[in-house]
This record gives sequence, structure tokens and C-alpha cells, in this order.
Amino acid sequence: QVQLVESGGGLVQAGGSLRLSCAASGRTFSTYNMGWFRQPPGKEREFVASINWSGGSTDVSDSVKGRFAITRDNAENTVVLQMNSLTPEDTAVYFCAATHRAYFGSRTVYDWWGQGTQVTVSS
Repeated sequence: QVQLVESGGGLVQAGGSLRLSCAASGRTFSTYNMGWFRQPPGKEREFVASINWSGGSTDVSDSVKGRFAITRDNAENTVVLQMNSLTPEDTAVYFCAATHRAYFGSRTVYDWWGQGTQVTVSS
């Protein structure tokens, strides 16, 4: 049982930045492969970014590459999605996910999910 709690969402103007954090329970965070997904209004959930257990491998969706960065701090049991140059198309509920399964970048299969945090980008 892994509990994930996202925070940092909110309302921001286009061109602005937000920093999303995902806090994980337990003492084995350093063994988790982690991912961020988002679900825009009326659309399916989509991959945003992922990071392996050590932080040595990352994958970022083409739609956010160059604007978003994923990092982790295993000492604090957190994974962060830094979002810059936000556009209205980034408006979505953002979800954090974790797994002990093998890391395959954007194709990684996740076992645990957070509740999501709303990001709204105004024009």
C-alpha cells in the first residue's frame, strides 16, 4: 500500500509557472518508479513525465518537453513536476503515479495513483 498526495496545483496565467509535488508514504520511495499524468477537461488521461527509481532516467511527453521537468528527492519521498511557460492547453487534473514494476519510460505501468490536483491556465 502506497499513498500518494499531489499538491501545488492552482490557477495561473498563460506564460506562468507552477511546481507540483507528489508526496509518497512509506520508507521505500527510493525503489519506486514514478510518473505524472494529466487529464484535460473532456479528454482522456495522458502521459506527462516519468522518472525511474534513481532519477537517472526520465521521459517527458513531446507536448511539454522543454517546458516541464521532472525531478525527485528520495530523501524527502517526493517527486516534483516543474511546469513553466504554461498554456491553456496545459489545463488538466494532474496525477502522480508510482510502481515497483520495471521502468519503461512513458510505457511504464503504474500500481498506485494519487487523487490528482487541478491546474488551470487562463488566457
